[in-house]
Amino acid sequence: MRIQTFSIVAGSEACNARCPFCVSKMTVSHSLGLKEPQVNWRNFRKACQLAARSGVTTAMLTGKGEPTLFPEQISAYLRAMRPFDFPLVELQTNGILLVEQPDHYRAHLETWSESGLSLVAVSIMHHEPERNREIYLPHRSAYIDLAALIDTVHACGLSIRLACVMAAGYVDTIDELDELVRFAREHRVEQLTVRPVAHPGADRSRDAAVYDWSVAHYLPEERQRELHAHLEGEGARLMTLMHGAQVFDVRGQNVCLTDCLTIAPATEDIRQLIFFPDGHLRYDWQYEGAVLL
Repeated sequence: MRIQTFSIVAGSEACNARCPFCVSKMTVSHSLGLKEPQVNWRNFRKACQLAARSGVTTAMLTGKGEPTLFPEQISAYLRAMRPFDFPLVELQTNGILLVEQPDHYRAHLETWSESGLSLVAVSIMHHEPERNREIYLPHRSAYIDLAALIDTVHACGLSIRLACVMAAGYVDTIDELDELVRFAREHRVEQLTVRPVAHPGADRSRDAAVYDWSVAHYLPEERQRELHAHLEGEGARLMTLMHGAQVFDVRGQNVCLTDCLTIAPATEDIRQLIFFPDGHLRYDWQYEGAVLL
């Protein structure tokens, strides 16, 4: 059995963004509420041990909500992980608090960097602020300064990945993808990941409105093939990861084309080993039966 990534669910389902395709609202809550949960540290150590023995090189702090709402828990996870010496440790975030409370969160970023964090993955929908505002902060007049966030992350000695969800009406054409690559290159973004918006089956979604938005903005398979062919033609393929994700060099910019698939039934490989604060260790976000511990 091979495991690609060890994902740690930090925080709760609480979030400061209002994404219309919210994965948390579509998939099983797994005992998470809106308050900071107590962590089963015994089982967390077991999860770290399994990941380390399985050769995992990347651990990612992620969430069903926004992890940075609970910065002290992120610090606690990083301290608990240090004995297992994962080479790459990442934090997935919408980045809002990192910009809105720069002094407070810059201190956290510096502490996290010293504790082993290596990369901050920022979720986006577009390179234009207004398009991101429509998705993440529709109740506000402006989106965060993404360029300033990138500079702050770099200033703390960390790398950055822009993780873009491609959806109809947003990044859905070759021109839009090229503009996103140009933006990433201009701001010295180490990694750019693009993936089509996805959804579980209608019978497994917890929120009908979120499911309906995701279906309405799903990229047709033909368009996905066009974008893939464009990256193949414009870039040099560097590697193919587990479950088919492909990494390209596109005019000097690292670009990974992937999807949201967690399970590949034809193999024994695990794309994500997922630890939940209650102590359960899972390997899929939507199937309750995908549990190891």
